[in-house]
Formats: sequence, C-alpha cells, structure tokens
Amino acid sequence: MVNLTILDGGMGRELKRIGAPFSQPLWSAQALIESPQHVTQAHQGFIDAGAQIITVNSYACVPFHLGEELYAEQGRELAEKAAKIARDVVTASQKQVLVAGAIPPIFGSYRPDLFEEMSAYDITESLFEAQQPHVDIWLAETVASLGELRVITKVLSKTDKPVYISFTLEDEISEVSRLRSGELVTDAVEALLDTKATGIFFNCSIPEVIEQAIEDVNQVLERTGKTLTIGVYANSFAPIKAEHQANESYQGLRNFSPTEYLEYAKTWYRLGASIIGGCCGIEPSHIEELTAWRSSLEES
Repeated sequence: MVNLTILDGGMGRELKRIGAPFSQPLWSAQALIESPQHVTQAHQGFIDAGAQIITVNSYACVPFHLGEELYAEQGRELAEKAAKIARDVVTASQKQVLVAGAIPPIFGSYRPDLFEEMSAYDITESLFEAQQPHVDIWLAETVASLGELRVITKVLSKTDKPVYISFTLEDEISEVSRLRSGELVTDAVEALLDTKATGIFFNCSIPEVIEQAIEDVNQVLERTGKTLTIGVYANSFAPIKAEHQANESYQGLRNFSPTEYLEYAKTWYRLGASIIGGCCGIEPSHIEELTAWRSSLEES
C-alpha cells in the first residue's frame, strides 16, 4: 500500500473559477450564503478528480470576512451548513472520502499581528462545535504563529478525531523555514509535539519554501524520536509579502500547470509527506494529476 493520501485543492479560487458569486470580503462564504449548489459542485469536482479528503468550506465563516454583525447572526449556522454540505457530497458519492473540519485564521490570512487570544478562542470554539458532528478529521489551516497554535490546540483537545495543524510560511527561500510570524518551524514542531495533534501540514505558501520546512520537521523528529504525519497543500500565488493586506485585493496567481505542481509534490513525498493536495489556485486538474501519480506508485 502506497503511503500517500490525496487532499483536495483550494476552495475559494475554485468557487470563483466555476462561476460562483465571489467577492471581497465575503470570499468563499458568499457562495455558501447565496449559491450553496456551487459549494456542492466544487467539492464534487475535487472528489471526481480523486481527492480522498475534502475540506469543509468554513474558511470565511469568521468576522474578518462576514463582518461582526453577520457573523453574530449567522456565523455558526454557516459553518454547520458548510460541514453538512461536505458530508452530503461524500455520502452521495459513495466513495471512501474523509471530511476535514476546517479551523481558519480568525483575524485574516497571514496576519499574526492581529491575533487576539480571547476572541480567537471563542470563535474557534464556535467553529469547532458547529462542525464536530459532521466531520471525520480536523484541519487547522494557515496557522501563522505559535500563539494561534496554542488557542487552536486547546479547542481541538476536546475531540477524539485526528487533528492536523497546517502552518503558513514566509515566502522567502532560506536555510531555515519560518512561520509568517517569523517564528521558526523547528519551534512550531517542538510545540506541536506537546499536543494531541496527529500531524503537521504546510499550506498557503509558495511551493519553493516547502522543502526546507519538511527538512526542518524531519530534523526535530529524528532528534526526538517522535512521529508526526506530514502534509502539504501549497498555493499557486505569487510570493506574499509581510505587509500583505488581506481583503483589500486579490492575490496574483502564477498558474502552475498540473505537471509543474506534480514535480514539487514528488519532492515533498520523497522527504516524507504522506498527505498532499493544494491550496489557492490548485484546481481539480492538479488533483487529477496527483491522483494519477499516486496510482502509478501503487502499480510500480
């Protein structure tokens, strides 16, 4: 059996690509509110491409995207709706696909400077409670600092389901990898080993910085003799700078071809990544390419 599981691709940009209502600041929540059939279509597209895990479309079910008033009125309800849609798609597919509950960055992607622990805990707990009955595993996405990690793992300590924490990295190639906060990936691994987390992922970062991050993870695991599942779902964005202001504009895409993205995936797999998918700009065509490669590994 090949030790490789295929994760889905980026939901937000996929909704935009297939014609769902999509604008800032609502992002992927707009389709959830106005056109949930597009959310179903996007999930189905990734399953048809071979994804073995699909991620609940709850990324924008936070005040940062919905606004305080709409979040207070519908935030929890929308997160539950997103989880139910994902579960219904999997059930209808009659395929062995896992549903990953999603914990997004509470105060916006790539903004560890805006983090506020008490508010983050309350919102994270609400997202957790809304999705928990409908999901198989948990995936905390685009975690940018150790402060965010502490809050998320405190909330997710309440589940007996597998928990994966996915960090977003500085988009600068270096001999050491760092979170968007500037904190070292090696320190993040050490912190994660003191939690119930099953694995460490890297997402919403350019593919070029992932290799060093995995090497840094392996360094800590080899030194401690401990294990973590390693996963990757990089984006197709141009590098994101520290001063990036989410919600003010769309980040430019570099549009990696499926075969180009596959070459990065092969390196991640060789280094020990066993769950691979894609983030923003990674489409069903990329997932289909990953699936075909996985099948070739099983045949070899």
